[in-house]
Amino acid sequence: MKAGVTQLDLHDGAQQRLVSLAMKLGLTRTSMADVPESLRDAIAEAHEEAKIALTELRSFVRGLHPPVLEDRGLDAVLSGLCTIAPIPVRLRVRAPQRCPPVVEAVAYFVVAEALTNVARHAQADRAEVVVERHAHGLHIEVSDDGRGGARPGAGTGLVGLAQWVAAVDGTLSIESPTGGPTRITVDLPCAS
Repeated sequence: MKAGVTQLDLHDGAQQRLVSLAMKLGLTRTSMADVPESLRDAIAEAHEEAKIALTELRSFVRGLHPPVLEDRGLDAVLSGLCTIAPIPVRLRVRAPQRCPPVVEAVAYFVVAEALTNVARHAQADRAEVVVERHAHGLHIEVSDDGRGGARPGAGTGLVGLAQWVAAVDGTLSIESPTGGPTRITVDLPCAS
């Protein structure tokens, strides 16, 4: 399934390490007949935890990358996000060329998390999302007319945004003076 292959771009290394760890723990678990029961129990628990972590990673990435992104692109998937937002969101997408799937997935996550933060914290009446594809990158701006005061270290949402953007060597800036408005700007490299 092609969508599955592109989703793996975000978690291939972590998934492979977890699979390897689970296999090694499983093999160790079955070959430890002459060790104390407490050690066998600890290995069994670690084996189960590794399997759970692998399942959670797969579920997370499936949720991050909706099939419509693969099939119809950023404009379609972002239109869906803006439609379900609890406040009016103006969307402008100028991306005549597709970016690599991992970059589009990060762009989707950035907009989804930013709009979630607007709905939860901004007390905004409206928001705007602008996405533009340039020769070597994807530029994203999410702004709102809310109360401002967003601080990158104050919550997990903005920290998560910074981590996702950094994972693809992008940049993130946040302008959010007390009293508003707030503007989140992201630039993601996107080789042509």
